[in-house]
Amino acid sequence: MRSIWNGAISFGLVSIPIKLVNATENHAISFRQIHVEDGGRIRYRKVCELEDHEVPTAEIGKGYEDADGSVIPITEDDLAALPIPTAKTIEIVAFVPADTIDPLQMDTAYYLTANGVPAAKPYTLLREALKRSQKVAVAKFALRGRERLGMLRVVDDVIAMHGLLWPDEIRATDTVAPDTDVKIRDAELDLADALMDTLGEVDLDSLHDDYREAVEEMITAKLEGGETTAPAPAADEGGGKVIDLMAALESSVRAARSGRGAKAGGKAAEGEDAEVTPLRSRRSGSAKSSASSASSASSSRKSAPAAPKQVGGKKSTAKTAAKSTSAAPKKSTAKKGTAKKSSAKSTTAKKTTTASKASKTATAKKSTTTKKTTTAKKSTTARKKTSA
Repeated sequence: MRSIWNGAISFGLVSIPIKLVNATENHAISFRQIHVEDGGRIRYRKVCELEDHEVPTAEIGKGYEDADGSVIPITEDDLAALPIPTAKTIEIVAFVPADTIDPLQMDTAYYLTANGVPAAKPYTLLREALKRSQKVAVAKFALRGRERLGMLRVVDDVIAMHGLLWPDEIRATDTVAPDTDVKIRDAELDLADALMDTLGEVDLDSLHDDYREAVEEMITAKLEGGETTAPAPAADEGGGKVIDLMAALESSVRAARSGRGAKAGGKAAEGEDAEVTPLRSRRSGSAKSSASSASSASSSRKSAPAAPKQVGGKKSTAKTAAKSTSAAPKKSTAKKGTAKKSSAKSTTAKKTTTASKASKTATAKKSTTTKKTTTAKKSTTARKKTSA
């Protein structure tokens, strides 16, 4: 990589010769301005206003424009004579925790490479000291005619430097925050947390510039003489207004889970969309299901015949037959054979009932006779005792 600045790192009394190279590169596709009618290039020419002709680069210098419009010439000798100790030196002024640097201050990134073999040891010493302390170095340096602020940190086995904006170059936020007071409910925060958990983490190396790829494909198609078709515009989903924040969050969580092939409750089969059922729907569904079950059970009870009762360990066939007879429909479609069987069962029941009554009557008569005999015996015994 080509160096853009040569100098040294001032680490106390230790001086480390280094070269400064860009740590980043721009992959954006650049376009040229052309004349639409004939495709001719549009170029900018540096023209002197007083003489009205183009001026070569060697004759161009610097100047400062005053408030009244007058220009004060500034030469390279004027700038070189300024007392800037960091003109060729990256001067470390402090070591601080990395989280004390506001990311808003971050600017261009550079790699610092050791300039020559003698610089290898002090370079490695500073790198390992930064690693062990888990801190970053704040430094001042001069580049392209101005003094800048920088932050040195370790990236792999290299010392990197981030240019930092000066604190007074960061604008205040008091005019940017919403003017109205907004209250956020816990339920909304819970949904936001769920959405964050669903989206999860990402490998930054997997991210790429989709727009740049599309531009490259379009340019390739034009070079090959083909026609390019513009993609259909995305459908308008509400004009950018969020009417119901809770509904929007729920939809976002559902869409994120669907994209990851996971169900709302946890694991899901591959390719299955996530399913989110509102609580109200679940409750109403349960109520309908319960009502339906109760209705079915009630109908079953009404249609089912009564079970025969147990009397003294035996089935009361007569009562069962009577209930079956009363529960039967008026218009019977049963066959004659079935009717005969029912009649036979009824007759048997009647006989059984009659026999039972007769048995009870006989038992009652025996009991009465026994009582009379016992009474007579007692009476006779009493008379004998009296006469004696």
